[in-house]
Parts: sequence; structure tokens; C-alpha cells
Amino acid sequence: MNEFSLFHFAYWLLTPIKRIFHPVDVRGLEALPRSGVMLCPNHCSNWDPVLIGLALPRDYRMHIMAKDSLFRIPVLSWIFRRLGAFPVSRGNADIQAVKTAIKAIKDGDNLLIFPEGTRVKKEGEVQAKSGIAVIGIRTGAIFVPVFVDSDKRLFHKTRIIFGKPYEPVYTGRHGTAEEMQKIADDIVKAAYDLGREA
Repeated sequence: MNEFSLFHFAYWLLTPIKRIFHPVDVRGLEALPRSGVMLCPNHCSNWDPVLIGLALPRDYRMHIMAKDSLFRIPVLSWIFRRLGAFPVSRGNADIQAVKTAIKAIKDGDNLLIFPEGTRVKKEGEVQAKSGIAVIGIRTGAIFVPVFVDSDKRLFHKTRIIFGKPYEPVYTGRHGTAEEMQKIADDIVKAAYDLGREA
């Protein structure tokens, strides 16, 4: 079973469960580009990648950059990888994870990556990781901020809002380190702004 056929099976299995226990109010999906997209949500819960993945169309080809600790159990690692996820070692310069992310975009697929790099309770607790900007600029990805409600309660709707593509501003071919950090910070702010404006 390849990764996307397993994803279709998981989508079919989990969607009815999600509708009952974690219903979602999805907005902005109609304007979401189909390929070459880097989805950049705020991150407050382990449920975030699941709910976002199930909010997307079933045929939306997506890879997920996830913390490496999720891949330490062989069976779970096998499942996660076939669902399109790949590990990243947080706090280190994980070149292999960057290469995998770049390949996903260049192959015409889409990438879900959390700019904050970890779960946070409120905006501003951590600084965004500039690496997301580097990946996006080098691949020509379409940056799309995404807002996910932080308060997730059983049987209560969670808002997931897909924003308009963000246009990065930088100089030269790849930009400066300061410009990459600003792009990452701007993406996170744009995600939270979606929640404030809705």
C-alpha cells in the first residue's frame, strides 16, 4: 500500500469520527492552490495536523514535517511515513528533513509545516523558525497561512481558516538571514490574524 492510498483509507476511516467528536468549521478552502503550497498554521495541539489534513480535499497531495520523536516506534513510523509525514530533528540543522521538504514542493505536492516548531499556548511564546522561509524561497512555494483554534473541546466546532497566499519580500536570489526571519514571523502573524479577523 503506497502512502497516498493509505491516506485515502485513513481519510475514509477518520472523517466520520472527526465529524462527531471534533467537528470543524472550515473557511477559505475554495481559494487554496492545488500544488506547490506550503501550509503554515499556528500550532497548539497534537490534533492540529489531523484536523487540517481531514479538512483538505481527499485528493490533496500533502506531506507533513513532524517531530522525530513520533517516529521512534517502528509501527507508528511506518504508518506516519505512508501518510506522507517525515521526521525533523528539532533544535538541529536537519539537512535530510530540509531536502525532503524541498523535494515534496518541487515534485508538485504540498507541505504542511508548523513555523513555530512546537505547540504553543498563545501567540508570541516562541519565535518562528526561519528555516520555513528558506525552504519556501528556494522552492518557489506558495506560502499560505492557516489558523486553527487553540481551544479544542469534544463535540464543539474548531475553526480552520485558510488564508490568501502570502507574498514574501526579500533581496537577491535567496534573501538575507534577517529577511528569512521576518518572512517566518510575518507568516505566523498572518495565521493568528486570520483568527482575529474571522
